[in-house]
Amino acid sequence: MYNVFEDKLQALEQAGQFREFKQIPEQSLNLSANDYLGLAADKSLQQQFYAQMNEDTFYQFRCGSTSSRLLSGNHAGYELLEQDLATAYNSEAAIVFNSGYHANIGILPALTTKNDLILSDKLNHASILDGCKLCDAKVLRFRHNDMEHLTSLIEKNRTDYDNIFIIVESVFSMDGDWANLKQLCEIKKKHNAFLLVDEAHGTGLFGENGLGLCEELGLLEEVDMIIGTFGKALASAGAYAICNSVVKKWLINTMRSLIFTTALPPVAVNWNRFVFNKMLNMQNGRQHLKELSEFCRESLKGLYPTAGNSQIIPVITGDNHSALKLSEKVRKNGYTVFAIRPPTVPKGSSRLRISLSAAMKKVELVKLFGIIEEFKNEN
Repeated sequence: MYNVFEDKLQALEQAGQFREFKQIPEQSLNLSANDYLGLAADKSLQQQFYAQMNEDTFYQFRCGSTSSRLLSGNHAGYELLEQDLATAYNSEAAIVFNSGYHANIGILPALTTKNDLILSDKLNHASILDGCKLCDAKVLRFRHNDMEHLTSLIEKNRTDYDNIFIIVESVFSMDGDWANLKQLCEIKKKHNAFLLVDEAHGTGLFGENGLGLCEELGLLEEVDMIIGTFGKALASAGAYAICNSVVKKWLINTMRSLIFTTALPPVAVNWNRFVFNKMLNMQNGRQHLKELSEFCRESLKGLYPTAGNSQIIPVITGDNHSALKLSEKVRKNGYTVFAIRPPTVPKGSSRLRISLSAAMKKVELVKLFGIIEEFKNEN
């Protein structure tokens, strides 16, 4: 068995698809993180949080949750966080999960049956694809952001299924482009479908209050379920769903990745509540990040193909080895940007994924574009 694994690992190396854990140099500018608001290294914010800790509040900062939420792992912090989330989104209910992965592998299997149809954007995150695989429902993937293809699949299959579930990311994690949420809402209403939007890369960054692209486009009340995350712009761990109260109760009773896992520790849940409420007023950071993203896209014109209109900027080199070589070159010059290769992205579209943060400045990035231009000229 081990020899078989060795042979397969060698094949991955030859194809330029071998992966391993890496250490991030402290002096390097990290352009591979999802710390979009720059909060992970914000000492003053963390000092404000821990300044609340004393003998009377120590329970809120405990590191152990002891069990699942349905046993002894639930605590007041969870209830307060979910209340704050529901209030912010003007929703009936919210429910918190251990991670975005837990959310995406558990929600669809809990909501759907073999008599339902799931329609998933072809570039949806791997966690969504894994969740679809766990469903008894029929799953079809529509071409990325192709509303005509989506509509044709609905019209062809609508009468064969009890319910149709459409799931997309609001901001796609590898291309940085937006889902066509307005048209998706029109389609779901016309065909009486259920629309789920994963705001993992939109939470904190779009909308007046940072609630995501659904807020930016005025669609908070149109989308049936919004999935947000604490693990990216909010510099923590965990995720949540914004939904109605009936769906929340159903998930508590049927969602396996919620029921059969140890709950988040109180310190994480209370930090999530603290930083979420701070994030609601970080309009300046959101605006700076938008301007920084526009500056980077403009600076990359004429070098390599790019895409999207968000804080995620792909630099598409095409083949695996070019992406790896470019990644190594920029890392030697003080920028941490890792190569993204299949199966994370489609074959022939390997890239560097530049992930920007509101803590960055334009002057820090100018050298990077020169390095990329130099590499292109050499290759």
